[in-house]
Amino acid sequence: MSSSAPDLENPTEEHRMMRQMCRDFARTVLEPQADAQDKKGCLNVELMRRVGELGLHGITIPAEDGGAGLDALAAVVVHHELAKADPGFTLAYLAHAMLFVNNFYYAGNAEQRAKYLPKVLSGEWIGAMGMTEPAVGTDVLGMKTVAREDGDHYVLKGQKSLITNAPEAEVFLVYAKVEGRLTSFIVERAFPGVSTPSKFPKMGMRASSLGEIVLDEVRVPKENVLGTVGGGVTNMMRNLEIERLTLAAMSLGIADRCLEIMVKYAADRQSFGKPIADHGQIQRYIGDSYAKTEAARALIYSVARTTSPGNQNRLGTDAAKLIAGPVGKEVADNAMQVLGGWGYCDEYKVERFLRDAKLIEIGGGTLESHQKNITKDLVRALR
Repeated sequence: MSSSAPDLENPTEEHRMMRQMCRDFARTVLEPQADAQDKKGCLNVELMRRVGELGLHGITIPAEDGGAGLDALAAVVVHHELAKADPGFTLAYLAHAMLFVNNFYYAGNAEQRAKYLPKVLSGEWIGAMGMTEPAVGTDVLGMKTVAREDGDHYVLKGQKSLITNAPEAEVFLVYAKVEGRLTSFIVERAFPGVSTPSKFPKMGMRASSLGEIVLDEVRVPKENVLGTVGGGVTNMMRNLEIERLTLAAMSLGIADRCLEIMVKYAADRQSFGKPIADHGQIQRYIGDSYAKTEAARALIYSVARTTSPGNQNRLGTDAAKLIAGPVGKEVADNAMQVLGGWGYCDEYKVERFLRDAKLIEIGGGTLESHQKNITKDLVRALR
């Protein structure tokens, strides 16, 4: 390959420098605490504030408003590198930086940004997004949370469930229906009637907390409506694209790390007088893992170049997550098979990555929802 060939993952020097900073942070800061936080089953809140000091909470926010002024590809870089060390923490970061901060910024107005951005960009306040409900997941338009107008407030009533960062968040981006019209609200934990009573134990991603948000006649000032009444669908759909891209990037990070672990183990471990990498079955696991990881990498980074708040790409982002989501889980499973009993134990960390990887086939849209969206978009293009 020519040395002048474009760099798929680092198209600019800014992207390259961002990757190196995140890689160093993942190795020196995230990695040493990852296993302990997984066992504790909670978010390292202080670490979220350290990430704020690096400027990563505003990766997609313009520089004039205190952000890094970078793009969707930079967001992919950050999630890709951090997930190689600690996918659980990276998920909490995604819920804050993408689901709250990015969504809030591009839906909000100047007054709202001035009030809330400094706290969430620094990490002083952790944010969360309240969309999923106890009986409503992918069918978001079927949600039951409602908001009724009452003077200069809206009164919110309902329950959100399976919400990443709910136990720690100080501010929530909540979706509710105003006379049937989906609308976004900024809700502070301090508002009377807001509570987060339950924290859910889970299979993986344990370094991020999962809980519920209960809204019991919560009075929210009208100035906390994000965008327009009824504009929640637009806000949601725009933000789902970068959510899916960054989740796909997390799966790629898991695959990269597990491939590295299995290749090194296969080269070092002896069986029947030779490295197990010389055995055909092991070569199948490694070869397939490499090929699928590289395919996911090419799709994710190609789609990231064409995705921005002003250039929606649902087809591409659905495809990226549909392909990449299973790759992290499959490569982690292959690594466990190559390592055998050692993979099943926690020494090599593969079992943690395998547990973490499953979530990406569910969160941010199930694989089935991506298949549905892709088919609908392709059929619509024919008409």
